Amino acid sequence: MNDDLTLLREYARSNSEEAFASLVSRHVNLVYSVALRQVRDPHLAEEITQAVFIILVRKADSLGDKTILPGWLCRTARYASANALTIQRRRQQREQEAYMQSVLNEAEPMHEETWNQIAPLLDGAMDQLGQKDHDALVLRFFENKTFAEVGANLGASEDAAKMRVNRALEKLRKFFTKRGVTLSSVALAGTISANSVQAAPVALAKSVTAVAIVKGAAASASTLTLIKGALKIMAWTKVKTLIVSTIVVGLTTVSVIQHQAQTKLREQNALLQQQITQLQSDNANLSKNVARAERMTHLSAPPTRFAAPPTTPSTETNSNNLQSTNLIAKLLKDGKAPMLTHEQVEAYLKANGRNAANLLAAFQASGDPTLLKEAMDKYPNDPQVDFRAAMDKDLSPEQQRQWLNTFEQSAPDNALANYLSALNYFQSGQNDLAVQELNAAAGKSQFQDYFQNSQETLEEAYLAAGYSVADAEMIGSTQVQIPQLSALKQLGQNMVSLANSYQQAGDSTSAQAVLQMAVNLGQNLNDPFLITSLVGMAIERNAFSAMDPGGSYGSAGQTVQDQLNQLAQQKTAMMSVNDQFYNSVAPMMSEQDWISYEQRRTIFGETAAEQWAIGKYGQK
Repeated sequence: MNDDLTLLREYARSNSEEAFASLVSRHVNLVYSVALRQVRDPHLAEEITQAVFIILVRKADSLGDKTILPGWLCRTARYASANALTIQRRRQQREQEAYMQSVLNEAEPMHEETWNQIAPLLDGAMDQLGQKDHDALVLRFFENKTFAEVGANLGASEDAAKMRVNRALEKLRKFFTKRGVTLSSVALAGTISANSVQAAPVALAKSVTAVAIVKGAAASASTLTLIKGALKIMAWTKVKTLIVSTIVVGLTTVSVIQHQAQTKLREQNALLQQQITQLQSDNANLSKNVARAERMTHLSAPPTRFAAPPTTPSTETNSNNLQSTNLIAKLLKDGKAPMLTHEQVEAYLKANGRNAANLLAAFQASGDPTLLKEAMDKYPNDPQVDFRAAMDKDLSPEQQRQWLNTFEQSAPDNALANYLSALNYFQSGQNDLAVQELNAAAGKSQFQDYFQNSQETLEEAYLAAGYSVADAEMIGSTQVQIPQLSALKQLGQNMVSLANSYQQAGDSTSAQAVLQMAVNLGQNLNDPFLITSLVGMAIERNAFSAMDPGGSYGSAGQTVQDQLNQLAQQKTAMMSVNDQFYNSVAPMMSEQDWISYEQRRTIFGETAAEQWAIGKYGQK
């Protein structure tokens, strides 16, 4: 049990004011800073800080032993801030390509203006992370812990902590890039570390301790209820009590806050208008295609015969453990990774918890089907579990249909669930239902295949079993299962067959709409990993091949044949680099260079990482 929880347990056991005061003193700056970034008003931030520690008092004896208290406080502060604000902030997501640095660890100067850019977005970005990634960044950059200390708090090794922090930091960087703030991971880390925690008012810690202890002893309730209740307590307390007289916010202040928030929104809307106009222009073609697709909803799909899906050969397992010095060479030679033993995966699960992601990683690392069944039994509403279950070839058609339905419910914004459901309907001859699923997929902007999450947890399992960082990363990137690729390729073929059926029935509008949806499906697979991109390009190529080659396509005066030519050139270039890398460079690479290669592959894409390695070893 960490020191924070020791103090919290001491307070819960003996009502030790001293223990609770130590916790408040230790973390009040962190909580105050999160609240201040959210509400942009120091007085309201003080109230929210008070509310968070009231909630902590009430939760003192119920937080789990593995709770990372700084992470828990950050999340609770964000929830409290969201409930304190009466005006919803609407942010338009802006899609633009980020300028990517050619050197992974390029240092950039930290400017105050950079912090001013990312501060309003920081907590929203942190909220998008998984709990482990979130807590790792809080410990590393908010609390300035070493990687060894981060690992100790998370129950992981120093190497695993460093890997998690770097990847979580990269997720933050991508979040900011999509919102127009482009900077390197190093600059982002330095800026957050230097600016993310500001000193709270001197008197706040004392008043927080006093009021939290007095007002925190109440019946247990949900976190949301506690947040609302704590804020109400603060509103009553600031009228009735002298203790919190320093944080009184009267009706006039509330009015000012509302006015300031409205003014801020107007300013943001003005800044966003230019971006919105550009987005509307960029999405014009897609909107037209979606409109065509929506018209298909009222049509009955013509009778069509579809080919049976290709069988996927089973993965051969190898239970022999190898030394790290031999493993990369073996993977390059035959692509077979060693499987973890029952004892190894159980040790990993014991240390990291039997949650959905870890059970799936343990299943893949060991091949033990009981672990997949445990995940399906315990977490039937987890999207990753539903996705993996829906792809399980050992299930009956009825069971697969049930898991696909569950996947759609657990991931309502994910187009992948609809695509896989459409394929299932095509294969069972229910073409009208397949068309409905394609329409649903066309209306969604999110496409999540959970590849990166699966890769990361698989790497963690091998790290926990004693493999080196290079070996674990190599196994994670080459052995993670991607069963959806063959399914989506088959779906693309079915969509082309459906378009041909519409064309034969004289409905060219619906035929073109289906082919455009097939192109969009292929483009969804534009991925950092080569195999995924190649499957996506194959789907696009099949769709374009069914169109009139001389027909116009896009807004730059190009034809369908131009698109086919570009795809062919792109594939040739990518395969040329890939062949040169694996034939000439990969066998010579050091373990450290493999680590750098894997990091670059995740961030910049496989082809760019291969070009980096070719360039480096070509200079020797």
